[in-house]
Amino acid sequence: MPSEITGILLAGGQGQRMGGHDKGLIAWRGEPLAAHVYRRLAPQVARVIISANRNHPFYTALGEVVVADRDDGYQGPLAGIAAAGEQATSEWLLSVPCDAPLLPLDLTDRLRAAMGAAPLCTVSDGDRLHPTFLLMHRRLLPALRAFLDRGERRMHAWLREHGAASADCADIAHAFFNINQPGDLERG
Repeated sequence: MPSEITGILLAGGQGQRMGGHDKGLIAWRGEPLAAHVYRRLAPQVARVIISANRNHPFYTALGEVVVADRDDGYQGPLAGIAAAGEQATSEWLLSVPCDAPLLPLDLTDRLRAAMGAAPLCTVSDGDRLHPTFLLMHRRLLPALRAFLDRGERRMHAWLREHGAASADCADIAHAFFNINQPGDLERG
Protein backbone atom coordinates (compact mmCIF):
# COMPACT_ATOMS: atom_id res chain seq x y z
CA MET A 1 0.00 0.00 0.00
CA PRO A 2 2.59 2.70 0.90
CA SER A 3 4.63 1.58 -2.14
CA GLU A 4 1.90 3.09 -4.34
CA ILE A 5 2.10 6.52 -2.67
CA THR A 6 4.59 9.38 -2.90
CA GLY A 7 4.46 11.86 -0.05
CA ILE A 8 4.74 15.56 -0.81
CA LEU A 9 5.89 17.79 2.04
CA LEU A 10 4.69 21.31 1.20
CA ALA A 11 7.28 23.82 2.40
CA GLY A 12 7.19 26.33 -0.44
CA GLY A 13 5.26 29.22 1.09
CA GLN A 14 6.33 32.74 1.96
CA GLY A 15 5.52 32.50 5.67
CA GLN A 16 3.85 35.91 5.58
CA ARG A 17 2.11 35.49 8.94
CA MET A 18 5.45 34.40 10.42
CA GLY A 19 7.26 37.57 9.37
CA GLY A 20 8.51 36.03 6.12
CA HIS A 21 10.35 33.19 7.86
CA ASP A 22 10.35 29.78 6.20
CA LYS A 23 7.84 27.93 8.40
CA GLY A 24 9.48 24.57 7.81
CA LEU A 25 12.64 25.83 9.54
CA ILE A 26 10.91 27.34 12.59
CA ALA A 27 11.73 25.43 15.76
CA TRP A 28 8.92 23.75 17.66
CA ARG A 29 9.71 21.57 20.64
CA GLY A 30 13.40 21.86 19.82
CA GLU A 31 13.25 20.80 16.18
CA PRO A 32 12.26 22.40 12.85
CA LEU A 33 8.60 21.96 11.95
CA ALA A 34 9.45 20.23 8.67
CA ALA A 35 11.49 17.61 10.52
CA HIS A 36 8.52 16.75 12.75
CA VAL A 37 6.21 16.41 9.75
CA TYR A 38 8.74 14.47 7.68
CA ARG A 39 9.26 11.93 10.47
CA ARG A 40 5.50 11.30 10.72
CA LEU A 41 4.91 11.20 6.94
CA ALA A 42 7.82 9.05 5.76
CA PRO A 43 6.60 5.70 7.21
CA GLN A 44 3.25 6.13 5.45
CA VAL A 45 4.63 6.47 1.90
CA ALA A 46 7.23 4.94 -0.42
CA ARG A 47 9.21 8.18 -0.68
CA VAL A 48 8.89 11.87 0.12
CA ILE A 49 9.41 14.75 -2.27
CA ILE A 50 9.78 18.15 -0.64
CA SER A 51 8.28 21.19 -2.31
CA ALA A 52 10.38 24.20 -1.27
CA ASN A 53 11.12 27.50 -2.96
CA ARG A 54 14.04 28.44 -0.72
CA ASN A 55 16.48 26.93 1.80
CA HIS A 56 17.07 23.86 -0.36
CA PRO A 57 20.19 22.77 1.61
CA PHE A 58 18.13 22.33 4.78
CA TYR A 59 15.41 20.35 3.04
CA THR A 60 17.92 18.25 1.11
CA ALA A 61 19.51 17.32 4.44
CA LEU A 62 16.27 15.51 5.33
CA GLY A 63 17.44 13.02 2.72
CA GLU A 64 14.89 13.52 -0.02
CA VAL A 65 14.42 15.16 -3.42
CA VAL A 66 13.60 18.87 -3.21
CA VAL A 67 11.73 20.65 -6.01
CA ALA A 68 10.72 24.26 -6.50
CA ASP A 69 7.54 25.51 -8.14
CA ARG A 70 7.77 25.64 -11.92
CA ASP A 71 6.78 29.32 -11.95
CA ASP A 72 8.23 32.06 -9.78
CA GLY A 73 6.24 34.07 -7.29
CA TYR A 74 4.99 31.61 -4.67
CA GLN A 75 1.96 30.33 -6.53
CA GLY A 76 0.46 28.40 -3.59
CA PRO A 77 0.17 24.78 -2.49
CA LEU A 78 -1.31 23.50 -5.75
CA ALA A 79 1.81 24.66 -7.60
CA GLY A 80 3.93 22.74 -5.08
CA ILE A 81 1.80 19.62 -5.51
CA ALA A 82 2.09 19.88 -9.29
CA ALA A 83 5.87 20.37 -9.28
CA ALA A 84 6.48 17.53 -6.84
CA GLY A 85 3.89 15.29 -8.47
CA GLU A 86 5.65 15.62 -11.82
CA GLN A 87 8.73 14.08 -10.16
CA ALA A 88 6.80 11.17 -8.65
CA THR A 89 6.45 7.74 -10.21
CA SER A 90 3.78 6.25 -7.95
CA GLU A 91 0.06 6.09 -8.71
CA TRP A 92 -0.93 8.19 -5.70
CA LEU A 93 0.31 11.45 -4.20
CA LEU A 94 -0.20 12.45 -0.57
CA SER A 95 0.47 16.11 0.23
CA VAL A 96 0.83 17.54 3.72
CA PRO A 97 1.84 21.01 4.95
CA CYS A 98 5.15 21.57 6.72
CA ASP A 99 3.47 23.43 9.59
CA ALA A 100 1.36 20.56 11.00
CA PRO A 101 3.71 18.77 13.40
CA LEU A 102 0.99 16.51 14.85
CA LEU A 103 0.25 14.89 11.48
CA PRO A 104 -1.72 11.67 12.07
CA LEU A 105 0.34 8.51 11.82
CA ASP A 106 -2.59 6.83 10.06
CA LEU A 107 -3.42 9.66 7.65
CA THR A 108 -2.87 7.53 4.55
CA ASP A 109 -5.20 4.81 5.81
CA ARG A 110 -7.92 7.29 6.74
CA LEU A 111 -7.83 9.02 3.36
CA ARG A 112 -7.81 5.76 1.40
CA ALA A 113 -10.75 4.41 3.41
CA ALA A 114 -12.82 7.56 2.80
CA MET A 115 -12.16 8.17 -0.87
CA GLY A 116 -14.34 5.47 -2.43
CA ALA A 117 -14.26 5.95 -6.20
CA ALA A 118 -13.18 9.61 -6.00
CA PRO A 119 -9.78 10.44 -7.52
CA LEU A 120 -8.84 12.63 -4.56
CA CYS A 121 -9.65 12.95 -0.89
CA THR A 122 -8.96 15.58 1.75
CA VAL A 123 -9.55 15.87 5.49
CA SER A 124 -12.43 17.31 7.50
CA ASP A 125 -11.92 17.93 11.21
CA GLY A 126 -15.68 18.15 11.77
CA ASP A 127 -15.73 21.94 11.38
CA ARG A 128 -13.79 22.59 8.20
CA LEU A 129 -11.75 21.04 5.42
CA HIS A 130 -7.96 20.98 5.53
CA PRO A 131 -7.28 20.83 1.78
CA THR A 132 -3.48 20.62 1.86
CA PHE A 133 -3.83 17.18 3.48
CA LEU A 134 -4.66 15.64 0.14
CA LEU A 135 -4.47 12.17 -1.40
CA MET A 136 -4.88 12.27 -5.16
CA HIS A 137 -4.34 10.02 -8.13
CA ARG A 138 -1.54 11.06 -10.45
CA ARG A 139 -3.86 11.00 -13.47
CA LEU A 140 -5.09 14.40 -12.25
CA LEU A 141 -1.68 16.05 -12.77
CA PRO A 142 -2.40 17.28 -16.34
CA ALA A 143 -5.71 18.77 -15.18
CA LEU A 144 -3.93 20.37 -12.22
CA ARG A 145 -1.32 21.91 -14.49
CA ALA A 146 -4.09 23.24 -16.78
CA PHE A 147 -5.91 24.68 -13.74
CA LEU A 148 -2.73 26.51 -12.69
CA ASP A 149 -2.01 27.66 -16.24
CA ARG A 150 -5.48 29.31 -16.27
CA GLY A 151 -4.31 31.39 -13.30
CA GLU A 152 -6.34 29.45 -10.73
CA ARG A 153 -4.80 28.90 -7.29
CA ARG A 154 -7.67 28.10 -4.90
CA MET A 155 -7.53 24.66 -3.31
CA HIS A 156 -11.27 24.54 -2.58
CA ALA A 157 -12.10 25.27 -6.24
CA TRP A 158 -9.76 22.47 -7.34
CA LEU A 159 -11.37 20.04 -4.90
CA ARG A 160 -14.90 20.93 -6.05
CA GLU A 161 -13.95 20.71 -9.73
CA HIS A 162 -12.76 17.12 -9.29
CA GLY A 163 -15.35 15.83 -6.84
CA ALA A 164 -13.08 15.35 -3.86
CA ALA A 165 -14.15 13.06 -1.06
CA SER A 166 -13.35 13.98 2.52
CA ALA A 167 -12.23 11.83 5.41
CA ASP A 168 -14.06 12.58 8.65
CA CYS A 169 -11.26 13.06 11.16
CA ALA A 170 -13.24 14.85 13.86
CA ASP A 171 -12.01 12.27 16.38
CA ILE A 172 -8.44 13.52 15.89
CA ALA A 173 -9.10 17.17 14.98
CA HIS A 174 -6.11 18.24 17.12
CA ALA A 175 -3.79 16.41 14.67
CA PHE A 176 -4.47 19.06 12.03
CA PHE A 177 -3.33 21.92 14.23
CA ASN A 178 -0.99 24.04 12.17
CA ILE A 179 1.43 26.74 13.15
CA ASN A 180 0.56 29.81 11.11
CA GLN A 181 1.65 32.67 13.35
CA PRO A 182 4.06 33.19 16.24
CA GLY A 183 1.42 32.69 18.97
CA ASP A 184 0.69 29.19 17.65
CA LEU A 185 4.16 28.02 18.71
CA GLU A 186 3.06 28.15 22.34
CA ARG A 187 -0.37 26.60 21.73
CA GLY A 188 0.99 23.37 20.27
